[in-house]
Amino acid sequence: MSIDLASIAELPTRFGRFRIHVFVDSADRKEHVALVHGDVFGEANVLTRMHSECLTGDIMGSLRCDCREQLERGLERIGAAPCGVVLYMRQEGRGIGLVNKIRAYHLQEQGLDTVDANLALGFKDDERDYSPAAGMLRILGVRSVSLLTNNPDKVRQLEDCGIAIAERVPHAISPGHYNASYLKTKARRSGHLIAV
Repeated sequence: MSIDLASIAELPTRFGRFRIHVFVDSADRKEHVALVHGDVFGEANVLTRMHSECLTGDIMGSLRCDCREQLERGLERIGAAPCGVVLYMRQEGRGIGLVNKIRAYHLQEQGLDTVDANLALGFKDDERDYSPAAGMLRILGVRSVSLLTNNPDKVRQLEDCGIAIAERVPHAISPGHYNASYLKTKARRSGHLIAV
């Protein structure tokens, strides 16, 4: 696996000023994004949010998940910090793609939870690979991260790729009417560190 930095530009947002870095994974040609706030090169304990793409939540405001709220809260927290990084990973639907994610939604409407829906489609409960994120952090010169996450698998995968995790920073979103079951499944079946 090789990831290359392809382009950089300034990106002022309602969450603060960032620089957008676009990386390309040579294996699958996916384009991943790092939004960098402040100067992270050579820094330790850099506040970092690793967020997987969610078209339905991030863009369309779906209430079935907590993705948009997690992304926005991550951007707010990092925009308010001296420096930080939001890694936006192009891994829709826990890595199964948009078509299969919507198929999984249909199975959930028939009574399966998110884990069983993915399994019924022939996937693992989570197909995401965070090695491209590790490569991005290395290119950005980050020495260690304070990772905004409730997902212990993100911590494990980054550590397995040689990224030093200074701390895990809880990043929980309050459940709503439409996503309470989804969040319970994340906690019960996927080991996410959230109280539901």
